[in-house]
Amino acid sequence: MTTVEAEELVTAALEVAEEGMARGEQPIGAVVEMGGRIIGRAYTQDVARGRRLVHADLLAMIEADEALGWRPRPHPLRLAINLEPCLMCLGAAMALKVSEIYYALESPADGAAGTAASWPPPSPDLPWYGAPTMTGGIHRAQARDQFRRYSAQAPDSGFRRWARTLADLPD
Repeated sequence: MTTVEAEELVTAALEVAEEGMARGEQPIGAVVEMGGRIIGRAYTQDVARGRRLVHADLLAMIEADEALGWRPRPHPLRLAINLEPCLMCLGAAMALKVSEIYYALESPADGAAGTAASWPPPSPDLPWYGAPTMTGGIHRAQARDQFRRYSAQAPDSGFRRWARTLADLPD
């Protein structure tokens, strides 16, 4: 088995985000890895699907879940995304039993890293329902640049203004 470093996983998520941005989507990309292989990858698809619950991390986890089914997992699942996951996606990661989440850029308005850090240890009744460890700031400058480029080219909207706040986060 090849160990995939966190930096490589976040790089893969940044590449997926570029694919999405090239298709007119927000620059948010995610990958799910198990045992050295990427088993789920997606970018946010608000525009293409005309829906809100199509976050990159959620779609990548759905793809991984479809590939895995209920079979035993020989290795832990890891999620990498270029933007800190929201609370909805953290809950999905917990349900899928993702053990580690790596991300590039914090999302002050809706990021869930603080929730994960304060989540109580799993109870005996739900031993599988613990929060994954979350590590942020990996390739942060590249993610900020993606949001800067998106906000410079996207049509005026709430998404564009939100992306600008991410691009303008202090160093």
